[in-house]
Amino acid sequence: MATMVDKKLIRKLIENGVEASLIPGFIRSLANACLINPGMSHCQANKRLKYLGWDDIEIDYHTLQLAINSLETKGLCQLEYKSAPWYLNSFNTKNPDGTY
Repeated sequence: MATMVDKKLIRKLIENGVEASLIPGFIRSLANACLINPGMSHCQANKRLKYLGWDDIEIDYHTLQLAINSLETKGLCQLEYKSAPWYLNSFNTKNPDGTY
């Protein structure tokens, strides 16, 4: 079940141009970037995400903090690597009524 932080994060990512179906992959890339550099700024995160192929997306400080909070809340201790199914199951981008 999505928490309030997850819902805010999903809205922010959609506003920043991430398609809903791509959010789990984007979050996975962001988590892996944080694993490499846990204290990075949002500017550094954007550079890393561009390196990973997310060229058209820029996140701000608030979005990065929401993502880190969401990952830590879900038990991603120290932003450790998790498999793709964990991200897919953890970031269901649709509400039960089918809206985002």
